[in-house]
Amino acid sequence: MDSTEQIRKDFAIAWGKIGAAWGVAPSTATVQGYLLLHGGPLTEAEVRAALGLSHRAALMALTECESWGLIERAPKSRRTGSRGPAGRAWVPVGGHWEWFRRVAEARKARETDPVVPLLDECLRRAKEERATELSNRLASLVKFVHDFDRGVGAVVRSDSATIAHLFGVLGRLDDRTLDRLVTAIADIPQEDLVKAAKTVAGMRSSLLRRLIGLAGQPGLVRILSSLG
Repeated sequence: MDSTEQIRKDFAIAWGKIGAAWGVAPSTATVQGYLLLHGGPLTEAEVRAALGLSHRAALMALTECESWGLIERAPKSRRTGSRGPAGRAWVPVGGHWEWFRRVAEARKARETDPVVPLLDECLRRAKEERATELSNRLASLVKFVHDFDRGVGAVVRSDSATIAHLFGVLGRLDDRTLDRLVTAIADIPQEDLVKAAKTVAGMRSSLLRRLIGLAGQPGLVRILSSLG
C-alpha cells in the first residue's frame, strides 16, 4: 500500500468518528470520508476492498451516504475488472459547504421537522387543560425549537457559495472582534434588530455595499463614537 492510500484510509477512519457527532453512522461517514479524499468515481467493490468492509456493509454505507446527500452516482458506470458488466460508481458531492448544507437538511428533515408538530400539539393540550406551569414550560421549549428550526432552515435554503462566504467572513475575524460584535448585537433590542434586518434586506446590493463602506471610514467612526 502506498503512503497516499494510507493517508486516505486514516482520514476515513477519523472522519467516521467525527460523523457520529453529526448524527451519521460511523461506517457511512467512513465511506464518505474515503470518497472525499479519493474523489471517485468508485464502485462498491472498490470501496469494500479499500476499507475492508463486507459487501453488505459497503452497500449499506453507500446507500446511506446517498440518502444523506453526501455522495451521488457517477454519470457513467465503471468497470473494475476485465470481466463482467460495469458497476455503479459514486462520487462525493461537490464542495465541502454543499455537503455541510445537505447534512443540515437531512438532519432537519429527520430530527427537527417531526418533533415540531408534536410539541405544538402538546402545548395546545396543556393550554386547554389550563395547566399554567406546564404551558409555560412547553411554551419556552416550543419557542426554542421553532427559533432553532428557523436558523437551520436558513442554512438549508442557502446555496453553498453563500454559506461559504458567510463562514469565510467569520473565519477572518479574530476572536476579540467576533466576541465584541456578538456582545454589541446582544445589547440591541430584538425589535430594533428586526426592523434593521428588514430594511437591509430590502436594499439593493450596490447601496448596501456603499453603506458598509461608509462604516469603515475613520472620520465617520469618530463622529458616531462621540454620539455614544
